[in-house]
Amino acid sequence: GLNLEGQYLLELKNSLRDEFNILRNWNSNDQTPCAWIGVNCTFDNDPVVWSLVLSSMNLSGILSPSIGGLVHLNKLDLGYNRFRAGQNAISGSIPDEISGCENLELLGLAQNDIGGEIPKGIGMLGKLTDLILWANQLSGSIPKELGNCTSLDTLALYENVLVGCIPKEIGHLKALRKLYLYRNELNGTIPREIGNLSLASEIDFSENYLTGEIPSEFSKITGLHLLYLFGNQLTGVIPNEISHLRNLTKLDLSINNLTGPIPFGFQYLAKMIQLQLFSNFLTGSIPQGLGLYSPLWVVDFSDNQLTGTIPPHLCRHSNLILLNLESNNLYGNIPPGVMNCQSLVQFRLAGNRLTGSFPSELCKLVNLSALELGQNSFAGPVPPSVGNCQKLQRLHIADNYFTELPKEIGNLSQLVTFNISSNLLTGQILPEIFNCKMLQRLDLSQNRFVGALPNELGALSQLELLRFSENKFSGNIPLALGNLSHLTELQMGGNQFSGEIPPELGSLSSLQIALNLSNNDLTGRIPPELGNLYLLEFLFLNNNQLSGEIPSTFENLSSLLGCNLSYNNLSGPLPYIPLFQNMAISSFIGNKGLCGGPLSDCSRNSSSPFPSLERNNAPRSKIITVIAAAIGGISLILIVIILYFMRRPAETVPSLQDNEIPSSDSDIYFPPKEGFALQDLVEATDNFHDSYVVGRGACGTVYKAVMHSGPIVAVKKLASNREGDSIENSFRAEISTLGKIRHRNIVKLFGFCYHQGSNLLLYEYMARGSLEYAYTMKVTEKCDIYSYGVVLLELLTGKTPVQPLDEGGDLVTWVRNYIRDHSLTSGILDPRLNLEDKITVDHMLTVFKIALMCTSMSPSERPSMREVVLMLIESNE
Repeated sequence: GLNLEGQYLLELKNSLRDEFNILRNWNSNDQTPCAWIGVNCTFDNDPVVWSLVLSSMNLSGILSPSIGGLVHLNKLDLGYNRFRAGQNAISGSIPDEISGCENLELLGLAQNDIGGEIPKGIGMLGKLTDLILWANQLSGSIPKELGNCTSLDTLALYENVLVGCIPKEIGHLKALRKLYLYRNELNGTIPREIGNLSLASEIDFSENYLTGEIPSEFSKITGLHLLYLFGNQLTGVIPNEISHLRNLTKLDLSINNLTGPIPFGFQYLAKMIQLQLFSNFLTGSIPQGLGLYSPLWVVDFSDNQLTGTIPPHLCRHSNLILLNLESNNLYGNIPPGVMNCQSLVQFRLAGNRLTGSFPSELCKLVNLSALELGQNSFAGPVPPSVGNCQKLQRLHIADNYFTELPKEIGNLSQLVTFNISSNLLTGQILPEIFNCKMLQRLDLSQNRFVGALPNELGALSQLELLRFSENKFSGNIPLALGNLSHLTELQMGGNQFSGEIPPELGSLSSLQIALNLSNNDLTGRIPPELGNLYLLEFLFLNNNQLSGEIPSTFENLSSLLGCNLSYNNLSGPLPYIPLFQNMAISSFIGNKGLCGGPLSDCSRNSSSPFPSLERNNAPRSKIITVIAAAIGGISLILIVIILYFMRRPAETVPSLQDNEIPSSDSDIYFPPKEGFALQDLVEATDNFHDSYVVGRGACGTVYKAVMHSGPIVAVKKLASNREGDSIENSFRAEISTLGKIRHRNIVKLFGFCYHQGSNLLLYEYMARGSLEYAYTMKVTEKCDIYSYGVVLLELLTGKTPVQPLDEGGDLVTWVRNYIRDHSLTSGILDPRLNLEDKITVDHMLTVFKIALMCTSMSPSERPSMREVVLMLIESNE
C-alpha cells in the first residue's frame, strides 16, 4: 500500500480544490508518491519526498496540517495560485504543524489568500534559507521567533497586513541578503539591531507606518546596494553615516517627514544611480559635488525646502534620465552641465526662484520629452530653437515672464501638453500651434493675447482641455470648436468674445468638467443644444449680454452640479429641475425677467426679483471661487472602487497560461460569450509588432488587436523582470480590482494572461478616448488624496464607500447627485449627529467642500496633503 508520506500528501490534496484536475495522477494505489505531479523524491534505495512544488496550478483550498509529517521536505512551494481576483488561491492559515518540516529550506506560499498570523513554529526551522510569503492576507505581528532562522537568505513578507513593530530579533539573521517588508501596516521604529545584517544587499521597508529616526546603524551593512524607506512617517535628519555605504546604488527616502540637509557625503557615493528624497522637509543646499563621482540616472528632490543653486555636475557621467527639483526654493540659473545633458528625458524645475532667459541649450537634447519650468522668474522670449525638441511631449512654462513665442513651436509634432498660462505673452495666437496635432491639453490663460480665435483650432482633434480665459480675445467663438469631440473642459471666461454662443458647442459630448464663457460680451439666446451636454457638471455663462429664456433642454443636464447665469438679460421661468429650484439666488442675480425657484413667483409678473446691484460690481473673487469649486467637485471613481474591491472577493477575471489549452469558458471572457485564445492575440498583433502599438506608458505598451471574430480589444503588455517588481505589483493589483468595474471613466477589463515572460491585460478598446489610469497605470500621491477625501465623506455622511447602483454605485457619485438635487445643505450630513448647532454644521459643510476638492476628477487639480491639512486647520479657526 501507499507509504506514510503518500498518505500525508493525499490528505493535503483532500484539503485543496483542483479545478483542472492537475493532480490527477495522485493515486492511492501507488506504493510511493515519487511519480506524482509536483512531487520529487531522493534517488536512494529508500526514497523520501524532498520537494513539493505546486505553484501556478490554479489550486484553492487550505494547507492541511498533514504537511508537517513530511519531515524530509527540503522545498515547499505552493505560490502563485491566485490567478483570478479573489478566487482559486490557497486560503486558510499556515498550520502550526509546519514546524515539523525540520529539513525545510524553502517555504514559498506567495500570491495566495492565506490569512492568520505567521506561526511562531517557523522559528524552529533552522535550515530555512528562503521564506517567501508575499501578497497574502497575513495579519498580526512578525514573530520574534523568526530570529532563530539564522540560515535565512531571503525574507519576503511584503504586501500583507502585518502590524506592530519590526522585531529587534531580526538582527540575528546575519546570513540574510534580501529583506522585504514593504506594503504592510508596520509601525514603531526601525530597530538599531538592523545594523547586524552585515551581508544584506537589499532592504525595503517602504509604504508602512514606521516612525522615529533612520538608524545610523544602517551604515554597518557595507554591502547594501538598495535601501527603500519611502512612504513612512520617519522624522529627524538623514544620518551622515549613510554616506559610508559605498556600494549603495538605489536610495529612496521619499514621502516622510525628514528634516535637515542632504548629507554632504552623498556626493561621494560612486555607485549611486537612483537618489529620491522628494516630499520631505529637507532644508539647506544640495551638495554641489553631487554627480561628480556618481553615474546618476534618477534624481528627485522635489517638494522640499531646499535652497541654493542647482549642482553643476549632476550629469557628469551622461546617464541622467530624470531630474526633478520642483517645489523648492532654488535660485540662480540652470548650470551648463545640466543643459547639455544628452541623456535627459524628463527635466522638472517648476516652483522655484530660478531666473534668466529660456534655456535654449535644452533644445539640443534629442531625448527630452518633458520640460517643466513653471512658477519661476524666467523672462524674455522663448527662442526659436525650442522647435528642435522633436520628442517633447510636455512643455510647461506657466507663471513666468515670457514675452514672445516663436513660430517654431509648430515643429513640436509630439507635443501633448502645452501650458504657457500666466506670462506676458501678447499678440495673436500663432497659427503654427495648430500643427501640433497630438495636443491634448492647451492652456493659454492669463496672458495678453488679442484678436479672434482661428477656425484651425477645430483641427486639434485630440484636445481634452482648452483654456483661453483671462486674455483679450475678441470676435465670435469659432464654430469649429464643436469638432473637439474629446474635450472635457473649455475655459473661455474673462475675454471680449462677442456674438452668439454657437449651437455647435452642444456637440461636445465629452464635455464634463466645465464650460466657462463668463465675463465676455456674448449676446443672443442661449442655444438649446447646450442641453445635449449630459456629462457637464459646471456651466458658467454669467456676466454677458445674453437674452431670452433659459432653454427647456437644460432639464436634460442630469450631471450638472453648479451653474451661474447671473448678470445677463435673461427672462422667463427657471427650468423645473432640483438644481435650478434649489440654487442660490446669486446664480441668477442681475437678470430682470427671471422667475421661479428661489426667485419670485412667475405668476406675479414682478419686474425685478433681485436686489438692485450694479452689473459690474460682481466680484471676480466669487467667480474664481466657483471655478475652484468646480475643479474640486469632479472625481474619478477608480480609487474608491479599488479600495472596496480590495477588501472583498471580486467577480472572476479568467486567466490563461502559455502551456494551457484555452477553452471558451475558462480562458478569457469576452462578451457576448465569444471566447478566443492566446494564439488569436499573437496573430492579431503579429506577435506584438510595433505597428500595432496605440500607446506607451511607464509600465508597459498598449496594442490594438482586431480579432478574427470581429471584436477589438486593447492589450497592455507589461514586462516583468524581478521578484517584487513594481510592474508585477501593478499587474496583480489591477487584475484583482478592474475585473468587475463598469463606469464611464473606467475601461472594462476582460481578462489577462502570461506570454513570453510578460503579463498581458485585455481591455475593451476605446477608439475615441485616452485611458488616464488603465493605459498608464500611473499612481501618484494624488490617489491617496482621493482616498482621504472618500474617508472624509464617509465620516460626514455616515455612509459606506459603496452605495446601491440605483443611488450611483459609490459614495462620491451619491454625494454629487445629492448636491445636484438638493444643493449642499445639512441634509447630507450623518443624521446621527447633533445638527442643531449651526456652528458645528457650518464647520462640517466647510470640511465637506474640502472633501469634494480631494475627490476632484483630475489628479493634478487635487490639493496636496499639506494644503489639505492647512485648509482643515483654517476651517477650525
